[in-house]
Amino acid sequence: MSKFRFARTSLIVAALGLNFAPALLVGAHAADKAAAPAPEAPKPDTVRPELFKLLDPAQIKELMTAKNYAEVQNRLTQSEALPNLTPYESFVMNRMRVSLGSATSNNAMTISGLEAVLASGKLPPADQADFVQALGNLYYNTKDYPKAIATFNKYAELTGDTKKLRPYILRAYYFSNDFATAKAELLKDLDANVKAGKAPTLEELQLLANTGAKSKDTATYLVAVEKLVQYYPTDDYWVDLLSRTQGKATYSNRFALDVYRLQKAAVSKMAQEDYTEMAELALLAGQPIEAKKAVDAGYAAGVLGVGNNADKHKKLRAQADKQAADDTKNIASGEASAKKSKDGTGLVNLGYAYVTLEQFDKGIELIKEGIAKGGLKNPEDAKLRLGYSYAMAGKKDEAVKVLETVQGADGRADLARYWTLWVNRPVANAASASAAK
Repeated sequence: MSKFRFARTSLIVAALGLNFAPALLVGAHAADKAAAPAPEAPKPDTVRPELFKLLDPAQIKELMTAKNYAEVQNRLTQSEALPNLTPYESFVMNRMRVSLGSATSNNAMTISGLEAVLASGKLPPADQADFVQALGNLYYNTKDYPKAIATFNKYAELTGDTKKLRPYILRAYYFSNDFATAKAELLKDLDANVKAGKAPTLEELQLLANTGAKSKDTATYLVAVEKLVQYYPTDDYWVDLLSRTQGKATYSNRFALDVYRLQKAAVSKMAQEDYTEMAELALLAGQPIEAKKAVDAGYAAGVLGVGNNADKHKKLRAQADKQAADDTKNIASGEASAKKSKDGTGLVNLGYAYVTLEQFDKGIELIKEGIAKGGLKNPEDAKLRLGYSYAMAGKKDEAVKVLETVQGADGRADLARYWTLWVNRPVANAASASAAK
């Protein structure tokens, strides 16, 4: 996750001091003196002539444009030496400090100037929000995160806009190592987005993932990566999600091949060892056609048949090719014996073999028949396989309907949920993944 900074503060606050002309206090005209006294009105804030001469906005603007910052500072120093400065005169000087500090990247001067301007009570209400945001920006960029949070919240109170600076509030919690608050606030926003049917931003999910990682909160990390896979799927996010899921204490190793099946469907290219291990597991499971497809995909991706293990890959390919050819030749003969079996295991396995041959309708019907026959050691496993067989066949609605019913804390329910994410993946990603197969 990149560390967010605001644009150069000078772009935000440089004009806050200069776009302001203080009123000059001058002597009253004789005609005014002779006139009848008018009803007393509030006296306008003014500056004395000698101070106005030093801080004349027109002259200061010319000096700033010419980058004669030393002269601007000299005039401010002379102004500070005048006796009995009024609150308004101090206010005017602090507005000038804001511009000078911003132009010279003097954060300390800019911050103190903004703080003083905001505390003066002289700032017009219409300008309050801009000054508050500028101050919050500076606190954030100078890593004073507690003050940044308080100031950004003040901006939200003033404007009623709770969204504009929300991302920076969340990052300020994270960068100040307040991971508990960052997590709570990020999850609150995530829940609100989900309920509203809105996609959370990529940056929010990355921040939530980093919050989980930094605080060693695996559950929070997995929530974030799962949502990243859902809304912004990439090969890296998929591999990370599946790897982390296998690391759960409750995960059962019998789903290793199921994990590879999803990974192969979801990513554009797997690692060399993933292709070979998937093929070996498929051979052990009596699915040589699937093993051959895994090896072929590895060769097509350019990761098998190269390097120090090229000979091993060649032998694995020969084994998978031979067994796949035999299985393809004899697959139909196995149907009768599978149907005569006392349980549905043979039908489920045979059905999935047909799925690997892309004879989806026949394969799915056999898997369903096997589940209905019963006697399965793990019937929920068979239901999971049925669900992702529908997914591989492109039957989205049927896949989701089955996958939503799969239960199990040993990784099975996770895999069912992840297959649902894959089925519902964004269209652009789905098209690119399909083209890569």
